[in-house]
Amino acid sequence: MNTLRAACLLGALAGGLLFSVSRAAESEGPWISLFNGKDLTGWVKVHDIECEVKDGNLRILKGMGWLRTERRFRDFVLEFEWRALDEKYDSGVFFRAGLDGKPWPDQSYQVNLRYDMLGGLVKRFTPVVPAETPRMPLNQWVKFRLEVKGSHVALDVDGERAWETDKVEAGEGFLGIQIEDRRFDFRNLRVREL
Repeated sequence: MNTLRAACLLGALAGGLLFSVSRAAESEGPWISLFNGKDLTGWVKVHDIECEVKDGNLRILKGMGWLRTERRFRDFVLEFEWRALDEKYDSGVFFRAGLDGKPWPDQSYQVNLRYDMLGGLVKRFTPVVPAETPRMPLNQWVKFRLEVKGSHVALDVDGERAWETDKVEAGEGFLGIQIEDRRFDFRNLRVREL
């Protein structure tokens, strides 16, 4: 009888745990593709920039400005792959970005894609988390996963945790790609709201 009670209790606990996990997954929402591989639907060019779709990748070419999403995001997980095509590459991914500022948003956070500051987090031009990711070779795909929830932000690079911080102001804004006269390819851009 005690074995039967223990089995029932374990079954009830496991069922409750599965229900909790499935409820948490539902609250996170589905993945939303940010790039269809064909055109720039869902993106807005800001300032004098050039970008295109080449071989199914979003390619930034030249100019000083940024490419932003049409809509704003608050708490999310952003995943994307990038590769640099030029020596001394320099770009970045903005989040919680506003519209004011030239050539880039005055109010935003940026995960740096600059060859000597790779993966560092900055607010405008002020470092928040120092860059510790080593320089990546040209034409090599690198996967970034950025999780932003309230004041907590974490970055994974190729599946490894690079850093976490609680030094970010909560809020919402656009996601964007910095364009700074260096060519990059991006693919598999997707976001999940939390």
